[in-house]
Order: sequence, then structure tokens, then C-alpha cells
Amino acid sequence: AALLPRPARGLTDRLYCGRRVCYEVLGVSRQASKAEIARAYRQLARQYHPDRYRGEPAGGEGSGAQAAHEKFLLIAAAYETLKDEETRKDYDYMLDHPEEYYRHYYHYYRRRLAPKVDVTIVILVTVCAISVFQFFSWWSSYNEAINYLASVPKYRIQATEIARQQGLLNKTKEKGKNRRSKEEIREEEEEIIKDIIKNKIDIKGGYQKPKIYDILLFQILLAPFYWCKYIVWYCWWIYCFTIKGQEYGVEEKLYIIRRYMKMSQSQFDSLEDHQKETFLERQLWIRENYEVYKREQEEELKKKMAMDPRWKRYRRWMKNEGPGRLTFIDD
Repeated sequence: AALLPRPARGLTDRLYCGRRVCYEVLGVSRQASKAEIARAYRQLARQYHPDRYRGEPAGGEGSGAQAAHEKFLLIAAAYETLKDEETRKDYDYMLDHPEEYYRHYYHYYRRRLAPKVDVTIVILVTVCAISVFQFFSWWSSYNEAINYLASVPKYRIQATEIARQQGLLNKTKEKGKNRRSKEEIREEEEEIIKDIIKNKIDIKGGYQKPKIYDILLFQILLAPFYWCKYIVWYCWWIYCFTIKGQEYGVEEKLYIIRRYMKMSQSQFDSLEDHQKETFLERQLWIRENYEVYKREQEEELKKKMAMDPRWKRYRRWMKNEGPGRLTFIDD
């Protein structure tokens, strides 16, 4: 019954000016300009505004003021309908086509409930905010990695030796008027060591040095370029190795191995060079060889877990206690 067509109504209580025609409420014609509509609204608003209305009660105490208040609300609704070109167009269409009942409801409430701010602006501001947070978060992780490497004796000794060879540490010990405190000298030496570590060590993975084109905003802007680049590369791969049957190069072999291992580019780059050489020596770009290597790694992991005392305690706990039991044992 709800889906059956309802009888057509020209004017509805819950739409626009209700049973009244908005043009008649303001006392203007349908051909009136925006200036004429605004002039009529100002005149009626001054007359019926609750703070300025001085009429006499028509039937009982306060009934005149109440009627004026309702009249003012109707005038405001009429002006809100006719002052906007799009809303006025929808309203004129409703007057000319009263039988399209559901269409009028849809357009009216779509404009009433639509956000006042453009969705594009909201999305753009959100993406920019995420990008700024992402960039500074990466910088924080990168600085944490540098501070950690500066505290590791292996890297700190090497950086200190490079600084001495370049004569950077000798500059920190001035005499006379330029003499500084030990704290200032220590802080400057620490900054020199960190700068050398930044320049000499290539940190990869989640702690690598952030790049501006890696943030979300640039990734979205460069997405078409990356897609075109991938399509061109994929066509080249099909042509060279599928159609022409060329042999894989070193980069192509490492790419196939990385795909078999389901690792990202940054994860694969963080591996040591001797590990990659082992992959190439064992010809892991061949599927059968990789399956054998995978089984070997799984067996080796099982042996390590069997010999690890922590895993032994965990298995003992799972066997005796279980995850769903209460226990007072600290271990």
C-alpha cells in the first residue's frame, strides 16, 4: 500500500510554505526579481517581527502576537525558498507539476539535509590533515631510529672516527673568548655524530627518511601517473618474457622472488645483500625451487621453536592450564 501512487497534491503542509503559495505570502509575482523579493521580505519582516510587532490582540490575551509570530515564520520560509535560484526552480516545478508528489519530497529534503559545506572541500581538508600527520609521524620515527643508532657502540664508534678524520670534532674545542662549556661541546658532538649517521647509513623500511611524495596527498595526485606507469611496465613484461621468451635479468628475478615471498618493496630492500645473493644462487624465481626453500624455512622455524625455552613454557602452559583458566602462577 505504501508503494501505491498517492493522489496528487499541489501544496503540502510539510513542504516549503505549506498550503500557501510563497509568492502570495510575499505579495510578489512569479516573474519577480531577486531584488523585488528581498524588498518585499524586508518590508513584511519589519511589520511582523516579534520584537517590533505592536498590533492589538485579536482574540484573547497574546493571540495577536502569536499570529504575528506564525506570520513571520511563514514569511521567512517563503523568502528562504525564493531567494535561492535552485530552490526557486524546484518550487516553480512543483507548482507546474503537482502530480509528481514523491519527486518534490525528494528534492525538498535533499536540499534541507544536504551538508552546508562542499563535500569536496571536506575531503581535501581531511586528506591534507592526514598527510601532515603522516609526514610528521614519519619524521618522528626517523629521528627515533637515528637516536637509537647513535647509541649503538658499533655505529657510534664508526661515526666518531669519520668525524675525527674530517676534522669536525676538533672544531668543537675552542679556547679563549670562544670557549664553551662541556655541555655545549657534548651537544654539538652529538649532533655531528647524528649527521654522519644520517649521511652514511641508508635506513629502510618503516624508519626510513620520509619523502614528500610518499604522503597520502601526493600519492592521490600521482595515482594516474603510477597507473599508466604500471600498465606500460606490465605490457613490456608480457612482450619481453611471455611473447619473445627472453631470460630474466637480476632485477626481474628478485622481483619474482619478492612476489613469491609476499613482501613489500621496502621489506625486501631491508634484507641483507648476502640474503639476496642466496636467493639468486638457489634460483628461487623458479616456483619449484621456492616451494622447497619455503618448506626448509618452515622446518627450521619449527626446530627453533622446539628448542626455545620460552616456547616450551608456553606449550606447557597451554597443555596444563589453557587460555581460559584462572591461575596464580606468575610464570
